[in-house]
Amino acid sequence: MIKSGFLLPFILLGTVVFAQNQFELKDASKNFDVKINVEHCAEDECQGKATIALLDKKTSKIFQTLTSDNLNFYLDKDQNPTANIIQLYNEQSPLIFDDFNFDGTEDMAIRNGNESSYGGPSYDVYVFNITKKQLVLSEELTVLAHENLGMFNTDSERKRLITYSKSGCCWHLTTEYSVLPQRGLFKVYELEEDATGGEKVKVIRKEFIDDKWTTHIKTYPINEYYKD
Repeated sequence: MIKSGFLLPFILLGTVVFAQNQFELKDASKNFDVKINVEHCAEDECQGKATIALLDKKTSKIFQTLTSDNLNFYLDKDQNPTANIIQLYNEQSPLIFDDFNFDGTEDMAIRNGNESSYGGPSYDVYVFNITKKQLVLSEELTVLAHENLGMFNTDSERKRLITYSKSGCCWHLTTEYSVLPQRGLFKVYELEEDATGGEKVKVIRKEFIDDKWTTHIKTYPINEYYKD
C-alpha cells in the first residue's frame, strides 16, 4: 500500500505532463481538425519530434498522419499553438494551410526546425495529390521554405508565391514565382534593394514579360525611399 501510494503522484504527474504536449486545432484548416502531439513543452514554447493527425471534419476519422523532426513553436495567450500566421521577422505558425500550387485544393506546410536564413523557421511543404488522395511532400516548395527568410507568402489573386531574403541590414531581395502545371516553379519577378552605400538605395526591378526579362534600375536617397 505504501509503495502504491508513493507511485500514484508520479503516474498522475506523468499524465498531466503528457497532456500538456497535446493540442487540438479546429479552425486551422477548411477540411480537417488537427491533433498535434509534440515531444517537449516548457512554459510557452514547444519543440521536438511531433505527429500531426488530420481528422476529416465530416467523418472525424483520421485522414492522414504526418511528422516533424522538430515542430518548434510558441504558445499563444490561451496556451495553444497558432496556425496560418506568416510574419516576416516575427510569428510564423507551426502549421500553414493554403493552396500553394493554385490547383483548387488545400495544401499544408509543417514547421521542421530553424534551418532557413539567419536561423529562421523552416518548413516541409505538402501538396494534395488528387490521384493518391493524400498530401505528398513537394521537394521544390520545401526547398523554397528552407533557403529564404522562413515560409513563403501566397498571393492567391495573382497566383504567385513570394519569398524574401537578405544579407545584413542593407540588402534585401523579394522574389515571386508562378506555378506552372506539370512544370513546377518559374521565377517571374525580382526586387533588389541595395542600401549598402549608406546614403542611397539602388533599386533593381526585374520582370519576366512576353518570354523575356526586363530590367529597371533606379537610385533613391535613402531617407526618401524608407520614409514610410
